[in-house]
Amino acid sequence: MTWVEHMEELRRRILKSLLAVGIGMVAAFFFMDPIMAFLTRSAGTLYFLKPAEAFMTYFKVLAVVGLLLASPVWFYQLWAFLLPALTQKEKKTLLAFVPFSVLLFVGGCVFAFEIVLPRGLAFFLEFTSPAVQPLLSLESYLDFMVMLVLPFGVLFNLPLALLFLALVGLIRSEQLRKARRFVIFGSFVAAGILTPTTDIVTQCLLAVPLILLYELSYGMIRFGLGR
Repeated sequence: MTWVEHMEELRRRILKSLLAVGIGMVAAFFFMDPIMAFLTRSAGTLYFLKPAEAFMTYFKVLAVVGLLLASPVWFYQLWAFLLPALTQKEKKTLLAFVPFSVLLFVGGCVFAFEIVLPRGLAFFLEFTSPAVQPLLSLESYLDFMVMLVLPFGVLFNLPLALLFLALVGLIRSEQLRKARRFVIFGSFVAAGILTPTTDIVTQCLLAVPLILLYELSYGMIRFGLGR
């Protein structure tokens, strides 16, 4: 297949993926009320402070939900495009790792949404006085939620990343054991950077699971792989 044919195939697959996302957005439109109620349940009543804020925020939510609903389609299109260029070993590795990566990402996001988000929000809303009262806008709340939830999804993939590095021979369990103290320190530094809050409670809610995931990775590599 020539370079031009590759580009034409890529264009077709992108168009199919975009069409699927558009259909997903249309489907999600009819369920926007329960979707927004679910996403904002930790915040209570929200307000929009700019004329187009509610419209633009709803559109962003529709785009994300449409992307999620269409994920089987665009993931298949991506896989079908990459498949001819992969070796048999690479195909097996991807098939083994991708499902677990998705599960860990979703698990991290759910953990953040159900446990960390309500506590982080409650912490900030306690800083009130007779002269200062909270008035959350729809946009600011959803931005806060995204900036808090997504890092958990990414960082929950730590065991998988370390396991992959061990399988290809780049790290061993002894190296992980020696690096433990630096990981503990680095986890709190990462939590301070990645979380939009400055309180130690919210940062611990990110750092402690990260440390536990590191210990899980160490155990899997040492006792599971024997490396």
